[in-house]
Amino acid sequence: MKKSFYSHGKLLITAEYLVLDSVEALAIPTKKGQWLFIEEKDPNHQISWKSFDENGNCWFELNLAIENNIFRQANDKIDENPITNTLINILNAAKELNPDFLTSEKGYDVETRLEFHREWGLGSSSTLINNIAQWAKVDAFLLLEKSFGGSGYDIACTQHDLPILYKRTEGKPIVKEIDFYPPFKEHLFFVYLNQKQDSKASIKQYQSLPLKDFDKAETAINEITSKILDCTTLTEFNILLDRHEEIISNIIKTPTVKSRLFSDYPGGIKSLGGWGGDFVLVTGTLSEMNYFKEKRYSTIIPYSEMILG
Repeated sequence: MKKSFYSHGKLLITAEYLVLDSVEALAIPTKKGQWLFIEEKDPNHQISWKSFDENGNCWFELNLAIENNIFRQANDKIDENPITNTLINILNAAKELNPDFLTSEKGYDVETRLEFHREWGLGSSSTLINNIAQWAKVDAFLLLEKSFGGSGYDIACTQHDLPILYKRTEGKPIVKEIDFYPPFKEHLFFVYLNQKQDSKASIKQYQSLPLKDFDKAETAINEITSKILDCTTLTEFNILLDRHEEIISNIIKTPTVKSRLFSDYPGGIKSLGGWGGDFVLVTGTLSEMNYFKEKRYSTIIPYSEMILG
């Protein structure tokens, strides 16, 4: 018997970092996500795991066994690959949440298939966690908390087909689907900065900072998010993006990506998620995207091609 599970990718439009401290964030699921396929095989209580990229190339494989209700590498191999340890930790966390997960003597062939480049930061980890949670029949937010950590907005995106407002209150996720169809969306693009940002490192850095004037920042970011939802002109949208970048820059003591890399670009530029990598949101015309191509940022995706809904 073969099973399949699917989860959407994600982009965080507002309240990066602050969403960890219960500030409401605008987040959007992406058209491309990740599949998980499971097929039972002859009983041997082992799992053959293979991960494939968007081109169908196998980039990771592992043989797993379950012993005393704990996942481990088969044949007592020792693998220093951090991806191996992360996967085993996620599976063991799922097993802890549901002790009945994979209790039979059956073996399994497991495949993951990404639809986007795994360096893009669109949620290769969150889509994996949500897919495993579906397979194990556990709460994906709890699985995230026990394995990878984070605010959970990315898990919320995996489960929705529309833009969402996400807030974590007393550790519990509050998710609201919303309409977000900017009338100027043909002037919105996502530009990849040619490097992947480490989400865990970004969270750790933020949590080490003293949250001076947090209440003021929370109020300001909530107001900006609300105005972005009602925004009807690109000029106003650019002003809101600039203001948002200024607030986060002051909190995390990091220059904005525009001031650091694109100071002479006339349109708006906003970091999405952890600063320093992955995609940025850029406003402008299609011809103005040549500015980024000339700087060797060649992965430029129009809003309508990236965003679900």
